[in-house]
Amino acid sequence: MVSAIRPFQQRWIVALEGVGDRNAAESLTGQVVLAERIDDPDALWVHELVGAEVVTPDGRAWGQVAAVVANPASDLLELADGTLVPSVFVTDASGLPERVVVDPPEGLLGGPA
Repeated sequence: MVSAIRPFQQRWIVALEGVGDRNAAESLTGQVVLAERIDDPDALWVHELVGAEVVTPDGRAWGQVAAVVANPASDLLELADGTLVPSVFVTDASGLPERVVVDPPEGLLGGPA
């Protein structure tokens, strides 16, 4: 069970119950950590965006999400053509896994949104 978490140098320090010191924590390096998904209908799981078609509110298609790139300010949706779209512009993910709506500022996707 996670007992505490805090950011540190663009990473996270996570304290686990039963892991009392740094040596015990270091022995867990490289281990897989499993967690239950939170039940939040408003949560956006960025890994679920991979494969979705990106469209703007007016229905214009911009391509498919090929990957999600971790970025300190905001995760980036990398489209198949290499275009990067900050995930903060996702306005509707209710169409997943097929479609995600983004509402970017004018010019971000190579022209008016």
